[in-house]
Amino acid sequence: MKLHSKIAVIITLILGLQFGFSFLIFQVQSSENVSDEIVAILETSMGNITIRLREDMPITVGNFLYLLEQGVYNNTIFHRVIPDFMIQGGDPTGTGYGDPSIPKIQDEFSENPENNKNYRGTIAMANTGAPNSGSSQFFINVVYNSHLNTIHPVFGDIMDGMDVVDTISTVNTDSNRKPLSAITINGTQLIPEFPKWIIFPLLLVASFVAILT
Repeated sequence: MKLHSKIAVIITLILGLQFGFSFLIFQVQSSENVSDEIVAILETSMGNITIRLREDMPITVGNFLYLLEQGVYNNTIFHRVIPDFMIQGGDPTGTGYGDPSIPKIQDEFSENPENNKNYRGTIAMANTGAPNSGSSQFFINVVYNSHLNTIHPVFGDIMDGMDVVDTISTVNTDSNRKPLSAITINGTQLIPEFPKWIIFPLLLVASFVAILT
């Protein structure tokens, strides 16, 4: 790993420590009160999209939850939508180039090959195609995109709102596949609500793995 990448990871780790300990002090609860199922809702300008996050993807889900709780996805747009393929969002810059201040994470794939399939209605990490280049961007598959199975880690499934995804995928776009009228993520929710400090150990796992690679 290059020096600047290690520095970025260390900065993220420090921020995670600050974030996690603040909630550990004020919101420590018994793990027995925490649901095994984590559900995130994207409140878009075209309707809500409800996502069940995968339990076997701690690095990717931990990163997603951390960014969600930090409000990174609020007021961002779906900057790339392609009919019969996918819709992509999660870039605070709205350009598709990504925010360089958000560190990249380690690629993560399930030990169960079936769970790595980019079926219709799954959410996966967007990246440049190079190893370990995922950051904040994600996409939702509109069809089964089998050619992405070994490149883009799947970390959740759409529980409700696939009709919203389908509608977004068919809006008018420019030559770069960017919608002519902005489609925004106005806010997010976690259901059921759970102690935010749970994100802290997940983030630590992601950071330590990145440092060691």
